[in-house]
Amino acid sequence: MSLLKTEGLTKRFGGLTAVDNLDLDVQSGQVFGLIGPNGAGKSTVFNLLTGVFKPTRGKIFFDGEDITNLKPHKIAEKGVGRSFQADINLTTYTVLDNVLAACHLMSRTDVFSAIARTRNYRNKQTNTIERALEVIELLGLGKLKGELAQNLPHGLQRILGIAIAIVGKPKLLLLDEPVSGLSHTEAEDVMNLITQLIRAEGNSIILVEHNMKTIMNNCDYVAVIEYGVKIAEGTPTEIVKNQAVIAAYLGVEKNAA
Repeated sequence: MSLLKTEGLTKRFGGLTAVDNLDLDVQSGQVFGLIGPNGAGKSTVFNLLTGVFKPTRGKIFFDGEDITNLKPHKIAEKGVGRSFQADINLTTYTVLDNVLAACHLMSRTDVFSAIARTRNYRNKQTNTIERALEVIELLGLGKLKGELAQNLPHGLQRILGIAIAIVGKPKLLLLDEPVSGLSHTEAEDVMNLITQLIRAEGNSIILVEHNMKTIMNNCDYVAVIEYGVKIAEGTPTEIVKNQAVIAAYLGVEKNAA
């Protein structure tokens, strides 16, 4: 069953076409890879899916609903979460406070309930804290929950960003190079944890990642874009054998090695 579909998705910036007539179909429970050379348009696709950019043309459907023109916070409320390439954590807040701040999608409460501290409000608060601590422990940050985010090394700040993205139990999690800056072992451990958690909750991932081993080990299906145009799609095994992909992407990596 399709969770996310795009039809003819196009984004132009003046005379530059960053995404061109892109069709994607992400299934429920799927880890979907989106790869391509630098400047291929991958981050622009994420910005379109999350409402940061409005399409020049085309449609975006999430869980059967047209979300093309919704604002970012409305799309987030529908169940689309995202991590970023850069560390954008609240640096002067603790690890726990960062993750709690992201829990607002789980604990939407009316003003009266908050002021009166009703039983329902207190239960939601308890559940929110339990969920935040669960995710922090799962990702190996439990002993650092009281540490300020700015004091964490880069690799742990990336992991904190992932915790922030997944704590609200998004139906679809967009991961933009989530393991960049991590060692090979750390990258494998973190991706295994993320995919296990997302699959266990019946949700989906779109993964942008340059590390082909990460793509091969974690993705069910992969789409490849170059200059905003989809040039190939298929299983990871099919993609690494595709000549157009080798020329546009994999070949670049080999030459750079």
